[in-house]
Amino acid sequence: MTVSDFSRILDARRLRADFPALQRATRPGVPLVYLDSTATSQKPQQVVDALAAFYRSRNANVHRGIYTLAEEATAAYEEARQKVAAFIGAAEAAEIVFVRNATEAVNLVAYAWGRANLHAGDLIVLTEMEHHANLVPWQMLAAERGVRLEFIPVTPEGALDMAALPGLLAQEPKLVAVSGMSNVTGVQPDVAEIARQAHAAGAVVLVDGAQLVPHAPVDVQALGADFLAFSGHKMLGPTGVGVLYGRRALLEAMPPFLGGGDMIRWVKLRSFDVNDVPYKFEAGTPPIAEAVALGAAVDYLQHVGMEAIHAYEQAMAAYVLPRLQEVPGLHLLGTATERRGAVFSFWMDDIHAHDVAQILDHYGIAVRAGHHCAQPLHTKFGVPATARASFYFYNLPEEADHLIAALYKAKEVFA
Repeated sequence: MTVSDFSRILDARRLRADFPALQRATRPGVPLVYLDSTATSQKPQQVVDALAAFYRSRNANVHRGIYTLAEEATAAYEEARQKVAAFIGAAEAAEIVFVRNATEAVNLVAYAWGRANLHAGDLIVLTEMEHHANLVPWQMLAAERGVRLEFIPVTPEGALDMAALPGLLAQEPKLVAVSGMSNVTGVQPDVAEIARQAHAAGAVVLVDGAQLVPHAPVDVQALGADFLAFSGHKMLGPTGVGVLYGRRALLEAMPPFLGGGDMIRWVKLRSFDVNDVPYKFEAGTPPIAEAVALGAAVDYLQHVGMEAIHAYEQAMAAYVLPRLQEVPGLHLLGTATERRGAVFSFWMDDIHAHDVAQILDHYGIAVRAGHHCAQPLHTKFGVPATARASFYFYNLPEEADHLIAALYKAKEVFA
């Protein structure tokens, strides 16, 4: 693809002007090439302004104040909930619970739904590609309750081995929890098909959407997700706010996760009654300003268009993948070409991943190095760490060119 081919999909060059951090240099004469959006995305000025504007003019606590400022804050907070609900196709805003991040959302389900519904011998089906946030909460539950864990295997190309799914579902799991997109390989499993088969087997489906929601159109009802977890900071929003979507019937049946203000209807000395959903899961002062800014991020993404974002990143993946494969001594963790985002984890002969990242930083290129909170997946492939370059819609093809050139420089340094 040429630069003009990319611009016909989406005018990334024009959109970059909205992102202050993308205008800076890492040092004089070395512009920033930010390739770590899988860890956290950069923020457009519109989101920064929304966060600042809330603190400047509408800063108050929500739901209980009867004065103008508090009512304005409450309205802005609940408007953000409505925006998020519409963004992912939820049936109603009450199915949106604001949390700190996707990790907290998964933990909320593990503690509230899991401890109420899972018992010794019950089965949870996960995958070998999961982020630790969708592994450790279930491991903790397994240790506490005697719940069993089984895993959909990953193929040598990094995709899920869907042929293994029917056999796992024949064991009648209570829950199937799967990533919507791997933060290591960029592979996007066919979640809708997994959910269809899981529901037919009587299982509840949780989707870790931390990487999926920022990069592709999502309709939770078409996806078949009973629960969907995602983080604001990976989709242009601020840190400190995330979302748990849950089908209302499930949320209604779940006990509260935390106790305190706003999750109660009334309290006596020896008892309490819980509030309605979603508030029964939002104990204490919520991330008000952050949620309002997340609403601004949703506005921005919808203005750009999630279909265009997804198409642009697929084009970027098709552009970058073969060029990485041409670098001598570079090995990709996951070479699947179908159903993948523009995320590339790799290691190089005789160069540690951290050294690769440090050399790339010398050329202004920001990548991640380590196991990316996916140690089991790295163990399966026999590598302790990889360098990871991840692209978003604000990245340009010439930045990919710069990455490739810098990787050749790294080889020269360690020759």
